[in-house]
Amino acid sequence: MSTDISDLTNITGFIGACLVDSDSGLMLASETGTGKLDLEAAGAANTEVVRAKNRAMQALGLKDKIEDILITLGTQYHLIRPLIENPSVFIYVALDKKQANLGMARLNVKNVEATIKI
Repeated sequence: MSTDISDLTNITGFIGACLVDSDSGLMLASETGTGKLDLEAAGAANTEVVRAKNRAMQALGLKDKIEDILITLGTQYHLIRPLIENPSVFIYVALDKKQANLGMARLNVKNVEATIKI
């Protein structure tokens, strides 16, 4: 088992990140950055986002999977990326919108996701 998400801290504009089990809402790993963010609360709340999107896809009859979910706030980006190997576990990353390059951030999160083994 490997839950190391520390490379996410290298993303420009990094505020915080966690690895979350969406079945239980429990945080499996976390990394804090420059911001004041309650990662446990964020992980639990974003569990509901992932569950809601999965229910919506099922209701629409979509035979697909979530690659990532982007939530754009006034000052932040929030990225949610379920693991390919275990979609019930996801990475959540909060970034400062003024500093972050969204394309590079998505690539970095994808690269970290590939290293996680649950």
